[in-house]
Amino acid sequence: MGLLEFSKLPVNTLVGADWKTFRAITRGQHIEKGWKTKYALTKGVCRILSPLKAVQDRRYNRLLRDKEVNMEPLFILGHWRSGTTFVHNVLAHDKHFGYTTTYQTVFPHLMMWGQPMFKKTMAWLMPDKRPTDNMELNVDLPQEEEFALSNMMPCSYYNFWYLPQNMMDYCDRFLTMERATEEERRTFRETFLKLMKISLWDTGGTQFLSKNPPHTGKVKELLEIFPNAKFIYLMRNPYTVFESTRSFFTNTIIPLQLQRIAPEQMEANILEVYARLYRKYEQDKHLIPSGNLIEVKFEDFEADALGMTEHIYKTLSIPGFEAAKADITAYLEKKKGYKKNAYKYESRTIELVERHWEFALQDWGYTHK
Repeated sequence: MGLLEFSKLPVNTLVGADWKTFRAITRGQHIEKGWKTKYALTKGVCRILSPLKAVQDRRYNRLLRDKEVNMEPLFILGHWRSGTTFVHNVLAHDKHFGYTTTYQTVFPHLMMWGQPMFKKTMAWLMPDKRPTDNMELNVDLPQEEEFALSNMMPCSYYNFWYLPQNMMDYCDRFLTMERATEEERRTFRETFLKLMKISLWDTGGTQFLSKNPPHTGKVKELLEIFPNAKFIYLMRNPYTVFESTRSFFTNTIIPLQLQRIAPEQMEANILEVYARLYRKYEQDKHLIPSGNLIEVKFEDFEADALGMTEHIYKTLSIPGFEAAKADITAYLEKKKGYKKNAYKYESRTIELVERHWEFALQDWGYTHK
């Protein structure tokens, strides 16, 4: 068990940002009284570590900047709490995949040198379970790369964790990118490609495996970088997604936020962001080349994870399933005793989902019964 409780972390994940990014995110923002100490501690640690970015940049420029890599990454898309973590963990047991680790998401500028020391410290401090669903936390486990991106550039949707009052502005600019400037689009493309190269170098993989819900709104932008990328889109019962997302966001924001957001405002934002993300994906998915997209109900994957994994490999023409089958099977055997959260939908949940997300219920054929 880690030394610190997740809800009582004295700093937030911006400690791993470079100084330029930290300043761009927080400049002109209102830091509320209850979080000024956390902000000052985070800022102080960031200021101390930030100069070390230059060391990594030199190594990156020498070893990786001009290196050719597999430009057909596999993206796991879907709204938060749609089962993306489980699918990511299953596929990550195929050793030909590389991915961004939990350590890398917090300290993306300390990946190509000094990692053993910083990783050991992080492992000693961090909790060993996610507070929202009791899933394992570990510095080397695969993680969604948006946390890394939020420490490498100012144009990340996950800035809302720190500054939740800007959540809908960040949605339009950095999640769906409907109002992103060309400079912000260019920054995203360059930063993501850099992160992918470093993550592959660090984990030893040959094909990048991405699990990142915010990418669901960036299919067009991802195809501009990787025209032949592969995509898995996960669907899950919207009633479950709503209750799980509300719980996840409410708990996860506690150690990260620097300003308050009312629970009713967070709930309204969740309802609206889901709709915007859904529409953006539906608008852009036709751009994906034939044979490069599979849409999967998480309930089907959960019922037969091994069989569905093989189906995904065949549909997307991904090599290596037979070589990875034993490792994937062993992981699934270990997870058989895992107890997930049980959901008994409140009447209010049913009313909100049917009023705001009826399109998903109809398109995917879900009910609350």
